[in-house]
Amino acid sequence: MCRNIKPLFNFDPPATGEEIHDAALQFVRKLSGTTKPSKRNEAAFEQAVMSIAKCAQELLGSLETSQPPRDREEVAAKARARTAIRFA
Repeated sequence: MCRNIKPLFNFDPPATGEEIHDAALQFVRKLSGTTKPSKRNEAAFEQAVMSIAKCAQELLGSLETSQPPRDREEVAAKARARTAIRFA
């Protein structure tokens, strides 16, 4: 999995449209092997990002869980701690 794509389900507050778009963009970049498409492929690239973002939004809206929502700050703090240990 691409390291830049983070889980977006079951957080309080829920994922924003911008976060979903950013994840879709990273996914399309990974699939295409490029961070910036050529002018010739720009429209196809953007269409793919929008389609994936829409599907991701639908998925996140339809998923259910019995677990309480995770706190974003708590999860971010744990990630920072892991990074500090890894790169210390």
